[in-house]
Amino acid sequence: MMIQLAPQVWTALGPHLSTLGFHYPTRMVVIRLADGGLFVWSPIALTPDLQSAVDALGPVQHLVAPNTLHHMSLGDWQAAYPQARTYGAPGLPAKRSDLAFDTTLTDRPCPDWAGQIDQCVITGNAITTEVVFFHRASATVLFTDLIQHFPRDWFRGWRALIARLDLMTAPEPSMEPALAMES
Repeated sequence: MMIQLAPQVWTALGPHLSTLGFHYPTRMVVIRLADGGLFVWSPIALTPDLQSAVDALGPVQHLVAPNTLHHMSLGDWQAAYPQARTYGAPGLPAKRSDLAFDTTLTDRPCPDWAGQIDQCVITGNAITTEVVFFHRASATVLFTDLIQHFPRDWFRGWRALIARLDLMTAPEPSMEPALAMES
C-alpha cells in the first residue's frame, strides 16, 4: 500500500531484512516529477499489489539505489520496468556487477530531476557511501542508513543494548557512531 506523505510524494513499507540478527524495516519513496514520470528511491521487494499501486501513480522512469546497502530488490524492478534508468550510489555498480546501471550518482542532479530534487553524496563513513536527496516542493529529505530511528522496544536482549549505544533508539533521530564520518 502506498501512503501519501506530501503532494507528489508517497512511501511504501516492505518486508524486514535481517543482518547479524538485527531486523530492519524496509521502505521506499516514490516522487512524481513535473513531467509525470516517477522517481523510485530505494526500491523494496516488488509485489503485484505494489506494482499496481506504483503504476497507478505514473510511469516509472528512474530507479535510484541511494547507497551500497539498498539494492536487494533492484533487479526485480529493472525486469518490471525495463524502460527506467537505473542510478546507483558510488561503489554500487562495482558491488552489483550483475545489474546494469545507467549512471553512478554524484552531487549533480540528473537533468530529468534537476531543479526538483537536489542531491549530495556523503562519503567517509565506515559502512557505506550514501546519496542524500532533497525534494524541494515538499521539503522532504531522503536518508537511508546515515540516520536511523527505531522505537525503544524494537530490539530485544543484547541487540537492544547495541541499538541504544549506537543511538538507534535515541529520543530523536540521529547518526549512529558506527556511521560517523572519518576525519
